[in-house]
Amino acid sequence: MEDGYQNRTAFIKGAKDIAKEVKRQAAKKVGRSVDRVSDEYSKRSYSRFEEDDDDNYPMQGSQDGGYYRGDSQAANDDEGGHSDSTEGHDEDDEIYEGEYQGIPRADSGKGSLRRKDQEELAQQYETILQECGHGKFQWSLYFVLGLALMADGVEIFVVGFVLPSAEKDMCLSEPNKSMLGLIVYFGMMVGAFLWGALADRIGRRQSLLISLSINSIFSFFSSFVQGYSTFLFCRLLSGVGIGGSIPIVFSYYSEFLSQEKRGEHLSWLCMFWMIGGIYASAMAWAIIPHYGWSFQMGSAYQFHSWRVFVLVCAFPSVAAIAALNAMPESPRFYLENGKHDEGWMVLKQVHDTNMRAKGYPERVFSVTTIKTVKQMDELVDVGTDTFALVFLRVHLLQIRNNILACFRPEYKRTTFMLMAVWFSMSFSYYGLTVWFPDMIKYIQKQEYESRTKTFTKERVEHVTFNFTLENQVHRQGYYFNDKFLNLKMKSMVFEDSVFEECYFEDITSTHTFFRNCTFIASLFYNTDLFKYRLVNCKLVNSTFLHNKEGCMLDFSDDFNNAYMIYFVNFLGTLAVLPGNIVSALLMDKIGRLRMLGSVISCVSCFFLMFGNTESGMIALLCLFGGISIASWNALDVITVELYPSDKRTTAFGFLNALCKLAAVLGISIFQSFVGITKAIPILFAAGALAAGSFLATKLPETRGQVLQ
Repeated sequence: MEDGYQNRTAFIKGAKDIAKEVKRQAAKKVGRSVDRVSDEYSKRSYSRFEEDDDDNYPMQGSQDGGYYRGDSQAANDDEGGHSDSTEGHDEDDEIYEGEYQGIPRADSGKGSLRRKDQEELAQQYETILQECGHGKFQWSLYFVLGLALMADGVEIFVVGFVLPSAEKDMCLSEPNKSMLGLIVYFGMMVGAFLWGALADRIGRRQSLLISLSINSIFSFFSSFVQGYSTFLFCRLLSGVGIGGSIPIVFSYYSEFLSQEKRGEHLSWLCMFWMIGGIYASAMAWAIIPHYGWSFQMGSAYQFHSWRVFVLVCAFPSVAAIAALNAMPESPRFYLENGKHDEGWMVLKQVHDTNMRAKGYPERVFSVTTIKTVKQMDELVDVGTDTFALVFLRVHLLQIRNNILACFRPEYKRTTFMLMAVWFSMSFSYYGLTVWFPDMIKYIQKQEYESRTKTFTKERVEHVTFNFTLENQVHRQGYYFNDKFLNLKMKSMVFEDSVFEECYFEDITSTHTFFRNCTFIASLFYNTDLFKYRLVNCKLVNSTFLHNKEGCMLDFSDDFNNAYMIYFVNFLGTLAVLPGNIVSALLMDKIGRLRMLGSVISCVSCFFLMFGNTESGMIALLCLFGGISIASWNALDVITVELYPSDKRTTAFGFLNALCKLAAVLGISIFQSFVGITKAIPILFAAGALAAGSFLATKLPETRGQVLQ
């Protein structure tokens, strides 16, 4: 035995020397110091010669009371550790030639061992959460993560609320308006995929802090930039930032909840998305119509009230960042990544915080050893890459592997089923919620145009117009020596008319056009009557002086439109409150699938067909939103519970990115039917919801199961 031990020690020492020599040679190649060449690379090169016996030599001692650290962690911390429990040549001790070039070998044994560790950790972790209890810590985290979810809800509504004002302020054409409305969804699609995958690599808390910071910074900038392109760019990056909130928040919070609390409290967390919608609606109603909260520096820089609203909408994200700094990382993430001490300390913090709040400060956290998961080799070919590139490639490799893992045989069916359910629900919900306000505006426009007054062949001479001209059509008129002074023109159309020796001063116009008109010896001073308002017109000895630059906001007319937009969205978001409460109370009682597979939302969507009046359609939309929120809550919960911790946010982020893609398609398709028919969008939505409800029933039920 003694001889075998000495031979083995010499063998390990030789392997270490070889690894160090390889490290020196690599350092010479790329011209950097030996100390900065990846230490992890060196460790893993000879780590195969160290024993990893989980039943021997636990490492004792801790500043917190002498708990036992996990054996796999002890082996990682002690580079010179060895064991004489086995002799001879072990398969794991073979020198793999390609390993020194950073090429990992296929080793199915480690994968199965890791899965076994994950299953053991899941069972033990559930027991630990039971001991920690549910109390002050979870509620504190609930409000912190709620702010992040609230920021996501706000982001959805921002562009829709500012668009009526921004389109005039920035002189937006119809294609530009459509792109501005969709850009946030594109950003959130990218963000959900990016941050969801990164959260499984660098941690939930860290990824959420970065994503919220990006959202806050570019939301702030977007309130000040003047050009359409820069505003579009800022809103895109703002969406990329906030896109990570939903996948990270639900995964993060679920890892602090025991199985009997998980469904209910994740559903309570969903209420903050509703609160975000209410906050955005209330702030828009309170700020945007108050045009006195604006200033401008000449005609080049204008800061109108809608920009104040954009600035205020960044507050939830900023508050979430400040509060999140006081919260710890998920202990489950630590344990899945072999960080025993960090995970133990967080769980002890949860236990002690809850026990003190419940009046039992003397209770001691009894857990001494927590299972950690065996880490897989992530060796890459360093070649001549810099340290930053190696670091990036390692992370990208892990992210790619996590995404591909969602389509492995054990998860393939679940992933495709969830993709179909997420897509169908998003296509219907977002398509309808954006299409509906457009339908309301179309109905209002039709009613407004029905009151249009038409004047034909009128002759007006030596008259001064200094009052508002609104919703009129003048055909074949003749105007001689008339003055149009300090007035607003709203929805005015002049066709085949002649203006001779007329004077226009301080004119602000909205939806006003002159078609096939002739201007003879007329003067335009300080007006916004640009060429695009003069369609096929003839100008004879006419002059334009000091034209107003840019597009002017029509302050007096926007309040009624704003009232309807904000009020309808306020009612729609408030209507989901009963659905949130019911889903939270029943989630753990009737199960996720029964709530997700319910066809009630499909039926309520179909009822929109019978809304013939404005108030009737608003009431039916509120009913649809209140019922469908229960399905959304169930979908969030079941998505969290169907994937293991090391792939949870990756899968959630991928599915949430698909959700935003479906939203873009739904909005684009549904908007094309505005003013044509309301039957097709409603039938599309109802059919998609019916298909999604049917597929949802084929998913596995996760109620009462430990978190994988």
